[in-house]
Amino acid sequence: MPVKSPFHPRTSQLCESMNYKEWAGYYAVSSYLVHHDMEYFAFRNSAGLLDITPLYKYSVKGKDAASFLSRIMVKNINKLKVGRVTYCCWCTADGKVVDDGTVMRRGDEEFFVTSADPCFSWFSRFKRGYDVQLEDISTQIAGLALQGPTSRDIIKQITSADMDRLKFFGTTRARVAGFEINISRTGYTGDLGYELWVDNANAIKLYDLLMAEGGRYNIRPAGLDALDVTRVEAGLILKDVDYYNALHALIDDRKSSPYEISLGWTVNLERAPFNGQKALKKEKESGSSWTIVGLDIDWTEIEKLYNSYGLPPEVGSMAWRDSIPIYKDKSKKTQIGYATSGTWSPILKKNIALATIEKKFDKPGATVQIECTVEHIRHTVSARLTSPQFFNPERKKSTPSVENKKQ
Repeated sequence: MPVKSPFHPRTSQLCESMNYKEWAGYYAVSSYLVHHDMEYFAFRNSAGLLDITPLYKYSVKGKDAASFLSRIMVKNINKLKVGRVTYCCWCTADGKVVDDGTVMRRGDEEFFVTSADPCFSWFSRFKRGYDVQLEDISTQIAGLALQGPTSRDIIKQITSADMDRLKFFGTTRARVAGFEINISRTGYTGDLGYELWVDNANAIKLYDLLMAEGGRYNIRPAGLDALDVTRVEAGLILKDVDYYNALHALIDDRKSSPYEISLGWTVNLERAPFNGQKALKKEKESGSSWTIVGLDIDWTEIEKLYNSYGLPPEVGSMAWRDSIPIYKDKSKKTQIGYATSGTWSPILKKNIALATIEKKFDKPGATVQIECTVEHIRHTVSARLTSPQFFNPERKKSTPSVENKKQ
């Protein structure tokens, strides 16, 4: 049976829909109202507040903490400066992704790591020879994601920390009403946003402060359904949907390298040995077989197809997570991949998807065919290959000083 996060006394009172999912063993709100639209538009137009406590969280401390993390991550963590965060993944010896997450450097010898899957056992395998203390603090620390255009202004109301200077993927400690929190300028919506980390004992105090001060900035509690739409718009992949944990994959074909899931940019090859280095060097030289792309699905063709049956076009308001075949052309003789996530984007007014296709067919602007079933019959409609990052507002990375200069 799922357990309750430290914020549950508040989120359960606000969840009018009684619509929950199970996330890493926790109750997680799908949507607070019967439909998630208002939560989605809070993420995009004001601020949405999401409980992210179910993420797995690890403390890594010690003289060799940076070297240890560099050993298990594809990115060279030795180069990460204090007060900075990096997004990366970690691999098996054959260069296949185990999980992805964030690494925050809070001090010279202090790091905070998040992951989607429990990875303590995997990390522990590589501790030998390092002066490092690895601790699973998942049940000790609660987390909130405050995402959206007014998120910075809300946080400025509850702390004296200089939020105007906190850059994209920066992290800082802050005092809030007599207790300490950690703030990182990170998130899963592709927008301006922050993640706030707090000891369980102070979780309710933090939640109440944010909701009280956020009232003037149209804050709303938000659930996973709205988040799923935003992460597809932002081109952010999801474990067990867009790729599988290599340790859990039933067959080798389900395993992916960082290059095959658009995370090649996180790999630092030329350095001290790390997990998967040899395999990844070889793949870098020979080229990858697969890649993740964005699909801009032709709305006119969808409308025409439904009209041929005397029906209005049908597009769900929720993000979908199905494997849908992608073909080279209308003949359907050559399947070149499959879509894994998709949604109707309310802000972009487009039908979009993330897809894994054979690398040789990755030609931005090219047209492919995606399967579309109407009245139990499988058809195809055209889709244009694009970058997976459909939505990327300037405010996500900019600071107030930059924004003011442009006004």
